[in-house]
Amino acid sequence: MTELRDLERELSRLHGRLLAAAAFVLLAFALLAARLVYLQVVRHDELAEQAESNRTAVVPIVPNRGLILDRNGVVLATNYSAYTLEITPSRIAGGTAALDALIDELSQVVEIQPRDRKRFRRLLDESRSFESLPIRTKLGDDEVARFMAQRFRFAGVDVRARLFRSYPLGETGSHLLGYIGRINQAEKRAMDDWPDEDQANYKGTDYIGKLGLEQSYERELHGTTGFEEVETSAGGRAVRRLASQPPTPGNQLWLSIDVKLQALVEQMFGGRRGALVAIDPRSGEVLAFVSKPTFDPNLFVDGIDFDSWKELNEDIDKPLLNRALRGTYPPGSTFKPFMAMAALGSGKRGPNTVIYDGGTFQFGNHTFRSHGDRGLGPVDMTRSIVKSSNVYYYSLANEMGVDLMHEQLSPFGLGRRTGIDLLGEVTGVLPSTEWKRRTYKRPEQQRWYAGETISLGIGQGYNNFTMLQMANALATLVAGGARHEPHLVREVEDVITRERRTLAREPLAPLPLKPEHVALVMRAMYGVTQEGTSTRVFAGAPYRSMGKTGTAQAVGIRQNEKYNAARLEEHKRDHSLYIAAAPLEAPTVALAVVVENAGFGAEAAAPIARRVFDYLLLGLVPSEEDMALTQQGRSSAPVGTPRRAADWPLPGQPLPAPLDAAVGDGAVASAAPSATVAAAPSATVAAATAAAAATAKAATATAAKAASLARAR
Repeated sequence: MTELRDLERELSRLHGRLLAAAAFVLLAFALLAARLVYLQVVRHDELAEQAESNRTAVVPIVPNRGLILDRNGVVLATNYSAYTLEITPSRIAGGTAALDALIDELSQVVEIQPRDRKRFRRLLDESRSFESLPIRTKLGDDEVARFMAQRFRFAGVDVRARLFRSYPLGETGSHLLGYIGRINQAEKRAMDDWPDEDQANYKGTDYIGKLGLEQSYERELHGTTGFEEVETSAGGRAVRRLASQPPTPGNQLWLSIDVKLQALVEQMFGGRRGALVAIDPRSGEVLAFVSKPTFDPNLFVDGIDFDSWKELNEDIDKPLLNRALRGTYPPGSTFKPFMAMAALGSGKRGPNTVIYDGGTFQFGNHTFRSHGDRGLGPVDMTRSIVKSSNVYYYSLANEMGVDLMHEQLSPFGLGRRTGIDLLGEVTGVLPSTEWKRRTYKRPEQQRWYAGETISLGIGQGYNNFTMLQMANALATLVAGGARHEPHLVREVEDVITRERRTLAREPLAPLPLKPEHVALVMRAMYGVTQEGTSTRVFAGAPYRSMGKTGTAQAVGIRQNEKYNAARLEEHKRDHSLYIAAAPLEAPTVALAVVVENAGFGAEAAAPIARRVFDYLLLGLVPSEEDMALTQQGRSSAPVGTPRRAADWPLPGQPLPAPLDAAVGDGAVASAAPSATVAAAPSATVAAATAAAAATAKAATATAAKAASLARAR
């Protein structure tokens, strides 16, 4: 049987199918067109940026950190380039076990010591996994060559060229310089609150100033981060450089410090603890800022190892404590000249008021004693300072009361921050009834008892000040009330233009001190060096100076008990203090020094002050014999033949070439080697600075190239 086909029906069905297929094709093309419009028009800018970023890589170039130089151009902080072996943990599959195995394999190629592993673990705990962390620093050329020959074996490991901070003089001036260290998590969180521009300036930066000037002047020293844009292949290999913006090096800091004087004082302390601050009262420039013991800031540059940190942190002498800035001490009898000024200013005592010193002062049932229980008989104000009468100032404190003492002495800067250009300064304590109410919680502790006032008159009791505050107060006194904020940085130099700018520091409002009062106290302090407690120390000095010794209790003793240093542990013995200024006619240096647990001020502290004046005013340093005696606390007037300061090299350094720039008229004295720096650096200093800049530029370029290639890979 023949099947009959309905052609019209089949054609109609075919036409329907064709229309459906055509509609589907048109819809598909419409979708493609819509997608094309969306990608090419709507998201054009975004996708073009992504494509460009896939094609290119932008690598930050860390700027060269600015140098720090003393007033005579001696470099105290500089930079050098070195290779580091670094691991990026995020690129290591397998977790901790795989990372340990990788380090074991690396140690067969490049020496990796246990301290390197400990430091790496600490950095790993503090950092994010995608950051590149050093497992070894300061690789030698042979070590770099060995690793590069086998680099294919170690995914996630690379050699990078980096700039490292260096402190050429080691421990000298470590507390004022501070150090730089790797940016930790707390600092990174703090950076999140910075403006975007500041955050961008720290892209690629691993280190930041931690203490001292490195921290306080971080913005000046850091510089401006540059960048390099490179074109990469599909495999991530760098093909060519498209654009670059070189980094701007950090500015150079020129300090008021004379590092040779700094080193001399640190050497005179020997193994003892203490602090010394010397200030030019005419400007507030700090000439020496010493805290002993010191530490080597180079230990912190690439991460201090555990053993070194433990040794520093657990040392009973606390070498990390900046005693000049944060160490507070009872001033002892060095407080008496300021008490005399308070008495004169308040009208409580006149210059000729006589008090009988019988060796003790009775207040209620308590007996306050003089040293050795020896009375001085009738004492006026001048004699009270020259012979250091305790009874005179016991009675004066009782007459004035704590609040009047606070009112008169606070303007000298005692018990308050001086405003020095270092972070972390403490306030100390100049007590008052209000201070006690704020400090203590229990009502019976908040009450001020009259008996507590008596010992304040001789610089004991609640009185606690830093040597910075004492030196600053003395500078104000000998300047007749003129006040300046003490500062360590004189000028900031732009390394590109070589222009220097003096940091704006307006003098503070002067104190209304009467010239006759100032003259009386200064004459009395001069008498201390002629017939008082420091007579032997300043015997034969060709200049006239003023001073006041002090002996301050480190621990209290019972009323009926006599002080015997031989029976006390070394850390419980009295502190030795001295404040001084010179020359008498027009003081150009005022200083305060404390030697912890060293006894009488004339035995340990005053000899150091004498030799500081000899250096500044005469250009002399102690003989080797005299230096040894001073370090032991057994010197008085200098012995042996002193050496010319110009011929005395810095510790561990060769004899420096003499500066060929003339010393300006801002000098402490014509013979003083640290007097001032001329407007332009000497040829020697300029050459050293230029060489350092050239080295840094080359190092930065090397580091940038290595970083670029590593990022491209």
